[in-house]
Amino acid sequence: QVVESGGASVQPGESLRLACSARGFSWDYYVVGWFRQAPGKEREAISCMRVQGGFTKYADSVAGRFTVFRDDSVNMVYLQMHGLKPEDSATYYCAAGQFHFGDCILEGHYPYWGQGTQVTVSS
Repeated sequence: QVVESGGASVQPGESLRLACSARGFSWDYYVVGWFRQAPGKEREAISCMRVQGGFTKYADSVAGRFTVFRDDSVNMVYLQMHGLKPEDSATYYCAAGQFHFGDCILEGHYPYWGQGTQVTVSS
């Protein structure tokens, strides 16, 4: 089971950190994906990480602003978001699975999904 937290309402330009906890397993040997879905839009992959080795990928829309990283001490994976824009408003999901990292943007590969956490960016 994975659980997200950290969603909030913020103003444009602010930062926010989302957390994804693994319950019942260690992040070792897993790929973690971050996805988001805005109202009326399809869910999109924004970032993924192969936890062992720390390999990451980012969508063009968030590259340079968002960073995904792991904190081993608390078995958490974080999505650090800087320079938030109104178009970043969405429900954010983390997901986990064990598969080839090259497929990490394909949501069908992830068997474990969190419930989602809402991020709203508005002035």
